Amino acid sequence: MKKLHLLATLALAVASIAPVSAQRQLTVQANKPGAVIQPTMYGIFFEDINFGADGGLYAEMVENRSFEFPDRLMGWNVFGNVQMSNVRPAFERNPNYVILGDSGHIEKRTGLENRGFFGMGFKKGLRYDFSVYARLHDAGTRPARIRVELVNANNNIVTRQRITIGTSEWKKYTCSLTPNVTEPKGLMRIFLETPEGVDLDHVSLFPSDNWNGLRADLVKDLEDLKPGIFRFPGGCIVEGTDLETRYQWKNSVGQVENRPLNENRWNYTFAHRMYPNYFQSYGLGFYEFFLLSEKIGAEPLPVVSCGLACQFQNRTDDAHVPVENLQPYIDDALDLIEFANGGTDTKWGKLRADMGHPAPFNLKQIGVGNEQWGALYPVRLEKFIKAIRAKYPQIKICGTSGPSADGKDFDYGWQEMKRLKVDLVDEHYYKPPQWFLDNAGRYDNYDRKGPKVFAGEYAAHGRGDLNNWEAALSEAAFMTGLERNADVVYQATYAPLFAHVEGWQWKPDLIWFDNLTSTRSANWYVQMLYGTNKGTNVLRLTEDGKPVEGKDGLYASAVYDKDVKQCIVKVANSADKAQQVVITMKGMKSVGNVKAIVLSGDPKMENLVGRPEPIKPVEKQLQGSGNQLTVDVPAKGFMVLRF
Repeated sequence: MKKLHLLATLALAVASIAPVSAQRQLTVQANKPGAVIQPTMYGIFFEDINFGADGGLYAEMVENRSFEFPDRLMGWNVFGNVQMSNVRPAFERNPNYVILGDSGHIEKRTGLENRGFFGMGFKKGLRYDFSVYARLHDAGTRPARIRVELVNANNNIVTRQRITIGTSEWKKYTCSLTPNVTEPKGLMRIFLETPEGVDLDHVSLFPSDNWNGLRADLVKDLEDLKPGIFRFPGGCIVEGTDLETRYQWKNSVGQVENRPLNENRWNYTFAHRMYPNYFQSYGLGFYEFFLLSEKIGAEPLPVVSCGLACQFQNRTDDAHVPVENLQPYIDDALDLIEFANGGTDTKWGKLRADMGHPAPFNLKQIGVGNEQWGALYPVRLEKFIKAIRAKYPQIKICGTSGPSADGKDFDYGWQEMKRLKVDLVDEHYYKPPQWFLDNAGRYDNYDRKGPKVFAGEYAAHGRGDLNNWEAALSEAAFMTGLERNADVVYQATYAPLFAHVEGWQWKPDLIWFDNLTSTRSANWYVQMLYGTNKGTNVLRLTEDGKPVEGKDGLYASAVYDKDVKQCIVKVANSADKAQQVVITMKGMKSVGNVKAIVLSGDPKMENLVGRPEPIKPVEKQLQGSGNQLTVDVPAKGFMVLRF
């Protein structure tokens, strides 16, 4: 027994000094900062898909609050004497309103109820702010009274308030309601309590903890990403199903109550998840997008229509605006820049100031068109470029290479973008995880003298299109290539951003939520680690003199952060076994203590709403030896190392 123990001890001693066959030797040129990494390098892209705006980021809880859906009472249950009218409306661009009249019965009441978006979520003890525009239906009558109730799924009233309407002119009335229970699937009821009838419009309910009309928890999810760029409002939303339903930013600013309803591009697009009640109230409009950009510390990147309707849905040229009639679209782009940056002595700058933001929003970029391809696009884009550069030469213009990551249309798009000398080219790719692993070197050989790359929409679509760790890890590996090539890759944004667990149409998505809570996906944590560790300059990282971009499943990149004077190394291991990595920091005398942040897990694992998150960063401290650090990168793992 003692002899066996001695042999085992000797074997361990030999193993401790013998070279490890799987050991990887990485070298970082730590004292020679290279290409500048743009502050915009890692960011987010918002589109109103998956009920990402109304029913999501926009905190309004009432569906069809202004009765402007084509079916005027869609989203509402009515009882008693309820009628619709548009005579002498409160709001010119939202003219329809509801009339509550006497039912003519002692016990039979008149009223209506609204279940919001997949039910209304109430939190115990949180104040909810109700508002409505109302007037007496008949002038000269006595005051009328309505009762507002919040009701739980068991039909029990959890709070109520009464409002008295005393004038025949439109007036805004408010009250506050505080539920005594938490309820994920509640509703709101309004009763008429008097024989005197009332007209009601713009019926609204907001949680009191909202931030400028946006859901506080979802804003926090964005803020914690530390994004550098925020692209909005889409996406295909910009194009519209047709030109009439394209996103027109001028309809999304000014008084919220008077912003006209628009059809949502995604209401009937997906046969597996059709939502005939999917519209855009524009309560979340361009002013709110600019405010949100400031809040989360990201540069705004608005996208405007180039006069082409969605090319996937419209195959004939007559669906698009003729080139000779393009001027109103160009004017919209120029006016948008004035809205963002103009002085208060300009028309649109004054509107921004009147809305509450006298200071400019410091817009630096604008996108023209989304996923456009073929000859129809460049001829239109060229006119925008000429007009924008003549009036606002400092604004960067972002064109597009189409919806694909390669192929004939992609090559033609890039050729034309180079000819037109756009500043940025928007590339999109939704691919399997293996594509991301195979393409970590995608930008190694891009033209350094042409336009910069904006990876405007990308996501790994794993088995079942889930936000599993396999997909997130492949993105982490791919992003080492974005980082290594920061001299040509200007910025990148994961897409889409939000999805309601009951209203999703497309997945994966970065943040999932229900009516009360949200969950940060595994992909969110990858994006956060890049966003909070992006550095200011690229550092050369090699193995045997070559970039580390997938050999035996290992990927790596390195940056220097001059603001905190730290080197940051990112390592992804897509292999099924752990890999021991020795990192030599050339130009650094001693690495000392190194902070390690680790993400790892089963490839099929994902973070789900309402459950503990199995994929989350774990921090630990490592100790280097001289200018070297030896670290075991876990199987299917991603590490961020701060030297």
